[in-house]
Amino acid sequence: MRIGELSERTGTPRRLLRYYEEQGLIAAERTPNGYREYDEFYVDRVMQIRGLLDAGLPTRIIKQILPCLDKPRVIHFSDATPEMITTLELQRDRMTARIQCLTRNRDAVAEYLDAVRPKNDTAETQGAR
Repeated sequence: MRIGELSERTGTPRRLLRYYEEQGLIAAERTPNGYREYDEFYVDRVMQIRGLLDAGLPTRIIKQILPCLDKPRVIHFSDATPEMITTLELQRDRMTARIQCLTRNRDAVAEYLDAVRPKNDTAETQGAR
């Protein structure tokens, strides 16, 4: 797929896709006329990259851990520095805290909806909304 389709499918601006390519996070084949062509694999990869960036990981560390996101998983990494491990532990703990906060907020919204939803609503009518 070309860069425009990857952009649309991932909600990622083309400019950022080009940046990810410059950083070595994704790679494109080039057609004879110079257009970038991306494999279907990169739809999920771009979403993973965006999630890691949103979690606060810098691109240099994302580049190092990308092999962990592939199947089958790679077991041994010789380039894990103490700084990288510390950064990843900090980011993991921040992600855990965000997940806990999101879970509490989701549960609060669900409780509110249960309290304000008319009693005669059924599962069928709730799904139609």
